[in-house]
This record gives sequence, structure tokens and C-alpha cells, in this order.
Amino acid sequence: MEYAKVNTRSDEESKKIPTTSGQVKLAKIIVNDLKRIGVANIVYDQNDGYVVASLSANIKENIDTIGFIAHLDTANFKSENIKPIVHRNYDGNDVVLNAGKKITMSLDEFPNLKNYTGQTLITSDGTTLLGVDDKAGIIEIITAFKYLIAHPDIKHGEIFAAFGPDEEIGYGAKRFDIRKFKASFAYTLDNGLPGQIEDETFNAAQAKIRVKGTSVHPGDAFGTMINATTIANKIITALPENEVPEKSKGRDGFFLVTESNTTVSEAYLNIIIRDFDDKKFLMKKVLLKDIVDKINQKFDYERVTLEMQDQYHNIKTDINKTPYIIDLVKRAYTKLGLKTTVHPFRGGTDGNAITEKGIPTPNLFNGGENFHGQYEFITVEAMKLTANMVVEIIKEHVIYSNE
Repeated sequence: MEYAKVNTRSDEESKKIPTTSGQVKLAKIIVNDLKRIGVANIVYDQNDGYVVASLSANIKENIDTIGFIAHLDTANFKSENIKPIVHRNYDGNDVVLNAGKKITMSLDEFPNLKNYTGQTLITSDGTTLLGVDDKAGIIEIITAFKYLIAHPDIKHGEIFAAFGPDEEIGYGAKRFDIRKFKASFAYTLDNGLPGQIEDETFNAAQAKIRVKGTSVHPGDAFGTMINATTIANKIITALPENEVPEKSKGRDGFFLVTESNTTVSEAYLNIIIRDFDDKKFLMKKVLLKDIVDKINQKFDYERVTLEMQDQYHNIKTDINKTPYIIDLVKRAYTKLGLKTTVHPFRGGTDGNAITEKGIPTPNLFNGGENFHGQYEFITVEAMKLTANMVVEIIKEHVIYSNE
């Protein structure tokens, strides 16, 4: 509840590290909580905004060091004055989030709610997000550490945890100095339902398009006006109409216009490109460049400028080089009675950048649902299960390493 109330929304326009002060506030709360439960090795690095903590090994055997990662920031959605609500023994019906504003989370829209009947449900009041993504992951890792400290009879190797900023805008892990995070492999607890393993992510790119028009009085516009809004619309309509998020699933890629600001004299488009397949990803980038080039050929000078850069790359190739880290999770899931589902993650995590830095990092789950909006929720039971999963992976790692 305390973590949820801290506004940690990241800011893509900020030049600070982390990009918002709320993330610093939460990081310092986490440091104090880690000290309170008995974690001795804690570092908060102001240069990259990461809290890194570790538990020393209590076995003599030399096994690979394992790590767990969650992020401090929340998505680009209203985050001021968050008011978490606890619905004890949830009755399986529609959930009234805010009676005064008539905001209800209905079963018609969210039938998955039925899966949590009888549990302790936590939501926002419907006017903000809750912050399950990824404060739940942070809490679950801390809870696992707390349990291991309280039960020294559980044998484990050295364990690292990292809590970092600005994941939602793709900055945090790129700045992460992994020299202080000495894990051989790691897992993010970011989104997802119990039993899921996400060993693959999108390839991702961002395109910023600016259009320069010529604005004159519409009564005298014949042969003179160049309407930047019209050009921007032509770019959008030239994109494949079926390669959009609302018509994509599984391993389908897409284009998404995330921002459009247009006038007669100038226009700006922000477009993100996603695909799992490397060749299809490249083809999408080439297609967008071709669309811009063909439009520019119609004018007296380059009216449209395109800035395109890769944001992250699919982790699949690197994960496949170390099958142990997926097999380990499957074994832990079996011990917990969870049905394993391995599938691609239609997004990216801090694991993309950290994998590129040399620490293979697939994503598991944090047990929440309806991320990035006012209908986010999680249950206490789901968080307990996730914390148990972290402990089980740690225990199983000792057993598996000695077989």
C-alpha cells in the first residue's frame, strides 16, 4: 500500500536520472525496508538510479549466482494521489472502484476477475493506475529475501536483486552498471500470470517523423499551400492496415502511431515498430523509410524528415544459449503445482538491455492484471505465490546444480 501511493511515473522528456523524483523516493524507502528485514549488502547508486541488494551464499558449493529484477516506475497514466483499495474476500461480482464517479470494473469487460473469487483483491479508486507494474514485483522479491533470512536452514548460493528506474520509457536498464550486479543469469518479475515464462520479446524501434508544410490563407491557397496534416495522414494510411495492435496477436508484429500533432504548417508523428522476427522487423523499418522517401520525391525539397532508432532486441537467441535457466523455472513451477506456459512477450522488459549486457534475463510473472491503466489489480494471494516461486527457484537451483 505504501509503495503504491508513491507517484513513480517516469518522464521521457526529463534529463534527470531517474527521470522523476518519486522514483528516488521509492528507492530510498526500499533501501530502508531491506535494512529492516536484515539485508546487509545494499547499494543505491545515484548514477543509474538502481538499488542493488544481495544475500551471501550459505553453502560451500560453487554455483552460479542468480538474480531477480523489478522496476520502480509506472506507465504513462495518471499517477497523482493514488488511493489503493483492499477488497477482502472478493465476492466474484462487479467491483465498484469509485461510487461517486460511477467507476466500476465489470465482469462483462473483465471476466478474468472471477478467477480471484474469495481472495484479497487490491485495486485503485478508478481515477489513477495502481502501480502493480511493477511494484508488485519489487514487493515479491523483498518478501522472498525476508523469508530466506528468517529461514537460514534453506540452502542457497549468492542471490542478487535489482530495483531500477525508467523501465517504461526504456532508459533504466540501458544505464544500469551491471558490475555491481554479479548474477550469471536473472529473471524479471514484470507482468504475467502464474506459470508463464516469457523467453522471447519483440524487436522494437521508434520513428519520429516531422513534416514541414506551407501555410497560406485558404482563399489564396491554390497551387501554393502544402498541408502538413494531409501529408501526415498519407503516411499513416500508407502503413499496412492489418499490421496494428488491435489486429495482432501471438507472434504478429505491428506499427502503432502513438502520437499525432498536426497543423497546416507542421506535423509530428511518433510511430513504434514491433516484430519478433528479425527479417520482418527490418522489412517494417525499410517500408516506413520508403513511404517517407516517395512522399519527399513529390516536393521541391525534403518536406518529411525521419529519425528512426532501435529501442531493444529480441532476447530469444541469447536465452536459447542457456537452456538451464528455463529448465530451472519449469522445475520450480512443477514443485508449486503450476502449469508451465512458455510464450513470447508482446513487449519488452529491462531484461532486453540486461541480456544485451551479458546476463540472460527472461521474464516470469508478478501475478497482476490489466496493467497500465485505471483497472490494474492484484491479489495478496497472487503476490504470495510469486514470492514462493522466487524462493522455490532459489532452492531448486541448488538441487539442480548438484545433479
